[in-house]
Amino acid sequence: MTASTAGAQTQRFREFKMPDVGEGLTEGEILKWYVQPGDTVTDGQVVCEVETAKAAVELPIPYDGVVHEVNFGEGETVDVGTVIISVDTDPGAGPVQEQPASAPKAETGPAEEDAEPQGRQAVLVGYGAAPSSTKRRARKPQPGVPAQPEPVNGGLQAELNGHTVAAPVAPAPVATPSGVRPLAKPPVRKLAKDLGIDLAAVAPTGPDGIITREDVHAAAAPAPAPSVAAPVVEAAVPVEVPAAGTFDAAARERRVPVKGVRKATAQAMVSSAFTAPHVTEFITVDVTRTMKLVQELKQDPDMAGLRVNPLLLVAKAFLVAIKRHPEVNAAWDEANQEIVYKDYVNLGIAAATPRGLIVPNIKDAGVKTLPQLAAELGELVSTAREGKTSPAAMSGGTVTITNVGVFGVDTGTPILNPGESAILAFGAVKLQPWVHKGKVKARQVTTLALSFDHRLIDGELGSKLLADIAAILERPKRLITWG
Repeated sequence: MTASTAGAQTQRFREFKMPDVGEGLTEGEILKWYVQPGDTVTDGQVVCEVETAKAAVELPIPYDGVVHEVNFGEGETVDVGTVIISVDTDPGAGPVQEQPASAPKAETGPAEEDAEPQGRQAVLVGYGAAPSSTKRRARKPQPGVPAQPEPVNGGLQAELNGHTVAAPVAPAPVATPSGVRPLAKPPVRKLAKDLGIDLAAVAPTGPDGIITREDVHAAAAPAPAPSVAAPVVEAAVPVEVPAAGTFDAAARERRVPVKGVRKATAQAMVSSAFTAPHVTEFITVDVTRTMKLVQELKQDPDMAGLRVNPLLLVAKAFLVAIKRHPEVNAAWDEANQEIVYKDYVNLGIAAATPRGLIVPNIKDAGVKTLPQLAAELGELVSTAREGKTSPAAMSGGTVTITNVGVFGVDTGTPILNPGESAILAFGAVKLQPWVHKGKVKARQVTTLALSFDHRLIDGELGSKLLADIAAILERPKRLITWG
């Protein structure tokens, strides 16, 4: 292939890199591809869904054309800045001219690698791609040569249409020779360091001899006892083992890498627990009148089509109480040794999703009417359940509510989200005996727990805030008089 032909094909094939879809994120896991090689795509079309440490995000392609190559499969973790898909922007130009297998692939300079069409940025989401070195792609199969099947269960058996057939045994991977630096991505090197694994002793299975996360986990897993025979699985009785983990039959343990939302949550909770001095206070409240108001609001024409539930009124009571005690709505700036008092309230709602706990927030919740709050709360919950919450929706929170009552739990001691001043746990509403107007009656009762940063909120302020929330829920008409 001549230099001019190579240059023409460089312009013809556009490469789309994994963008930074959050604030300083370094990697993302590909959850699902919506296109495959040969599919026609248009500018702005969503081609895949990726999960980062903050949320699942759909990525649009910035080109028109035909998908030429998809470089990673579903479930693979990709560094920011790595090419994940390429598009043939001129499919009518004829078949692709491949270089001979013996010819080395021309190196791409940094300027040409990062070049984009005039007037368009390379990254559509977030804050731009992190710089990374050029990575070599796996060689494409030659025309007329059938692709080799992937090894299953160590390459010994493969299932096809419910029948067990013999599959070729893949050659055993060999550890990196002495004196040669093993090939591995930075996250894999960190994982090996954390697990105490010498990468030079790890047999690589990735393309071009790259050591993968699975290789490190396999090296760290205890070797099965030789006297224990491996269990035989009949093809007619499939056993489902989650692909995200490695199962040790001898130890009867499954190890799953910590990543995505759960990894971010764990890091945030540890940081919060060991940074902000937590104090938790509790109060038991008669919410019979609040529950009656919920039923009345469901019939109110102004609330038609909106999600009305006890959480809505608890959220509104929390916001009204903060309005009466604005010193609560603050943040501790350790670097500048300052307390930052905020004139806005971004109310976070803890949501349990299949990928872990996330806390999106309603922006400027303190100035919203009850119908507006109900609409945003409903949209927030629906978006979280679908796994479509954006990173922006989870940043900038000031206070949070966690509704543990939906699980039948009375209350708990919630941990603050980093950078926030308070979090309110709303427990289960139960019918209990209660002294009402001098007589013991069956009333609907709940328990609230308020955790707060004792650097910002002392016992007096925290107690007043919690007492005000309880007073509003006992007599919800105060939503009008105090709000």
